[in-house]
Amino acid sequence: MPITKDFDTIAAISTPLGEGAIGIVRISGSDAITISKRIFKGKDLANVASHTLNYGHIIDPEQGEVLDEVMVGVMHAPKTFTRETVIEINTHGGIAVTNEILQLVLRSGARMAEPGEFTKRAFLNGRMDLTQAEAVMDIIRAKTDKAMNIAVKQLDGSLKDLINNTRQEILNTLAQVEVNIDYPEYDDVEEMTTALMREKTKEFQTLLENLLKTARRGKILREGLSTAIIGRPNVGKSSLLNNLLREDKAIVTDIEGTTRDVIEEYVNIKGVPLKLIDTAGIRETDDVVEKIGVERSRKALSEADLILLVLNSAEPLTQQDRDLLALSDMTNRIILLNKTDLPQAIERDQLPEDVIPISVLNNQNIDKIEERINQLFFDNAEAVEKDATYLSNARHISLIESALDSLKSVNEGLELGMPVDLLQVDMTRCWEILGEITGDSAPDELITQLFSQFCLGK
Repeated sequence: MPITKDFDTIAAISTPLGEGAIGIVRISGSDAITISKRIFKGKDLANVASHTLNYGHIIDPEQGEVLDEVMVGVMHAPKTFTRETVIEINTHGGIAVTNEILQLVLRSGARMAEPGEFTKRAFLNGRMDLTQAEAVMDIIRAKTDKAMNIAVKQLDGSLKDLINNTRQEILNTLAQVEVNIDYPEYDDVEEMTTALMREKTKEFQTLLENLLKTARRGKILREGLSTAIIGRPNVGKSSLLNNLLREDKAIVTDIEGTTRDVIEEYVNIKGVPLKLIDTAGIRETDDVVEKIGVERSRKALSEADLILLVLNSAEPLTQQDRDLLALSDMTNRIILLNKTDLPQAIERDQLPEDVIPISVLNNQNIDKIEERINQLFFDNAEAVEKDATYLSNARHISLIESALDSLKSVNEGLELGMPVDLLQVDMTRCWEILGEITGDSAPDELITQLFSQFCLGK
């Protein structure tokens, strides 16, 4: 494989737009240095050492005006992120100046990069496989330290190595079967070949099934738990949201129906991202605005991974409470009895045993919610942190399931006594599917679609 492909030179802003200490305009391609020299006044960038920062000024050659005082990073191919020559112009982090420098770079011969195009070039130039490229975006989007650490491990190639090693073992098995068929040395060659296929298929199936077992935990760490806080009006849902967020995000009053829409916020619960959804109190109402909020609450309830059902322990159960208990009965649910700081009136004997009494006002037993979440979704939480190779990406999960289906077809064929050369078709299909995970056999349309989801400048 050549070190780089013949691409044009691209540019984009690689830092968030806004006021900040630094803004970076990134240029990648064979003409990166030539383009930069047209607008940079300082050292000759063609003669400086690679991976150095060079002081100077960006000048508009047409107007002769100095746009900014900058530090320009020069990195020669192939030891760069894209394996192309890369220039990074470090300017002051204002919106106007960063945009103006980008426009100057584009007028000087570069093309505006598409979303994710820098990482796409890193993939196409062989610097990383598709799992590592997707891990780059996971790092950017990580909302907790656990999610970030696992994405970093995937960026190091843990999943890539596992998939590639498995594909090589499948290839070795297929080659051995082919040899046995074409060059039989023993009378019982068919029996030996069938035994080899059965043994290897079971081995591959166990490996992929174990990998699939990590998918639920991995997907939660990557995407977060969609958590709906439900209950009838004025039981303390918004107060609970504010307590978990450690800020007054939702308006809290003694007036029923204060929350009229769905409020969504992320919170870190012991390394697990929770997308908290504070819903409008579910009740019958004639208020048009509140009625819309109630319908959205019902939708959030049906789509949530976790339900926090809040009841008022200072009041007897109402019909609305009973309806919500029935509505959430078959879900991952935690029942919270709020307002335990007040005299108790709720009928505890009519509730499940695993309820958690809390007082949001006094911050009592809030930590019990975190413990229960870990029990529900992470029965072996320590293993999640130690296991570097796990599934979190929906695309990976779907492909592993398809690969397992192909292996199951091999097993079914073995049980039916089908000829081994026919079973090779399903085994080969498994090898091809695993190649889609790393990008070795992924179609161009898939690659384009994946990288289009990246942020501009990455």
